[in-house]
Amino acid sequence: MLRKLIHIIFLPCSEATLLMEKRNAENISSKENWKLSLHLKICKWCRAYKQKLEILDDILKRKIAQENSTKINDSEIQSFKDKIIKNLDI
Repeated sequence: MLRKLIHIIFLPCSEATLLMEKRNAENISSKENWKLSLHLKICKWCRAYKQKLEILDDILKRKIAQENSTKINDSEIQSFKDKIIKNLDI
């Protein structure tokens, strides 16, 4: 009963999830961080959401890093085309 009261009055799940997203995007205030930490100690559903959020963030960061490392610039493409044309002229 006490958990439900704290849960509803202090920081509802809807605000907790918003703060988790906000914390991933930017820094949150120490007061918001304290409220979120307290909420996460109480709410198992939001703890599960936080874990999934961290997994998704990690996957997205790896995907972005992978895409950035495999980009080919236009000069490389043109050089490849020139080599093919040169080999076809033989």
